[in-house]
Amino acid sequence: MTRHRTAAPAAFGAAAIIALAAFATPALAQDRGIGVGPIAVSGSVDLVSDYRFRGLSESGGDVAIQPSVTISHDSGLYIGAWGSNIEDTPTYGEIEANIYGGYATEIASGTEVDVGLTYYWYPDGRKAAGSSDYVEAIGRLSHTLGPVEATGTLGYAWSQAALGNDDNLYLRFDLAAGIPTTPVTLSGSVGYTDGALGAFAPGGHYWDWSIGASASFGLITAGIKYVDTDIPRTGVKAIDKYYDAGVVLSLGVSF
Repeated sequence: MTRHRTAAPAAFGAAAIIALAAFATPALAQDRGIGVGPIAVSGSVDLVSDYRFRGLSESGGDVAIQPSVTISHDSGLYIGAWGSNIEDTPTYGEIEANIYGGYATEIASGTEVDVGLTYYWYPDGRKAAGSSDYVEAIGRLSHTLGPVEATGTLGYAWSQAALGNDDNLYLRFDLAAGIPTTPVTLSGSVGYTDGALGAFAPGGHYWDWSIGASASFGLITAGIKYVDTDIPRTGVKAIDKYYDAGVVLSLGVSF
């Protein structure tokens, strides 16, 4: 399922194409990089047991490969993209890419703000099946105190053809805490979707939440996360698998 539409089995050939393209992740998420003057380039490649977007499975419970790269400037400006294989559908194909730019800066000691636009692009989608690409404005406010970081996210996608000429609001709160003297970080999140991207849920809105842990060893990070939503189950496995509770495993390497 891609966003709020149903889908067919995932294809791993798409993952190879994505890996060659080297798509990217947001600037504030990058801790490493290769710098040339005021410019820094960073990236990663992650293997996940299920691609979950705001609680919903975009890969239908199948494994996904998700490469990334970010170019950032000392001023706080950044551009990047992120990619993944998804379940194949006539509208979306089997590749998703998020291309975006924005501005991130520290506004007070330990407090950062990040604002930008994300373009959700489906490069091999079949146009005859309808519009697929859309744009979302995203803002984040985070504060770090010792080993604990709290982040609030607001995402808004205005009325667009790919969203059925409807808009969508997303709110999320994340909390992460590193365990002192260990490579382990514990995390949890709760999110709320209202609008076009909540079409699977009664009334077009739903909650999602997760709790997990990760461990970093140099350039390598391994993680485990439990994900769920409050969308009522239908009893039909082929449908419920997109929002059933599940455990997501991940393994990534970054530079």
